Amino acid sequence: TGPLRSGEAVVSTQSTGGTEEGKIHKCSKHYSSQFLDTYTAHHMAVYAVRWNNFHPRVFASCSADWTVKIWDHNYSDPMFTFDLGCSVGDVVWSPYSATVFGAVTDDGKVFIFDLAQEKYEPICTQSVVEKKKTKVTHLAFNQHYPMIAVGDDRGNARTLKLSPNLRKCLKEKAYSKESEIAKMEKLLELVREPTAK
Repeated sequence: TGPLRSGEAVVSTQSTGGTEEGKIHKCSKHYSSQFLDTYTAHHMAVYAVRWNNFHPRVFASCSADWTVKIWDHNYSDPMFTFDLGCSVGDVVWSPYSATVFGAVTDDGKVFIFDLAQEKYEPICTQSVVEKKKTKVTHLAFNQHYPMIAVGDDRGNARTLKLSPNLRKCLKEKAYSKESEIAKMEKLLELVREPTAK
């Protein structure tokens, strides 16, 4: 634990980011000049760190090292690591499911994952731009409709409609924050050994 230095990232409920050295620092909202923890997260620059919208211990990170990692902030090792084969510019959690997230890569692809359905592979991969001309840099889930928005390094934005299997959560409206937390907690129990820390 030490004071924040220029260029270092902070993980908290108010501020997220990553370092060029691949580290993620967790800080308190109340004492931001001190690290609560440091994760040696990636081998190259961290481009995004996002807290799960439902589960308070879970966050995702992405990096130039081609990976997306899913973390429980109580552990120093990631729960999941996904190699997407190209530098990953953004990772975002879905607003309607604790286990759904998306990522975009420099080669113009969007990846959608649902850890409740498939723990090791994306459930959807879609090319959205020509490979060598444009890099996809940002992703956002629509809060109310089954759509995502994808931004690139040339300032263009594209919207994509989610496939029917990803829209069922929006139609059902039977989910609650408690049920989403329970769904992620069940996943955490499957991944973690009882005594691992």
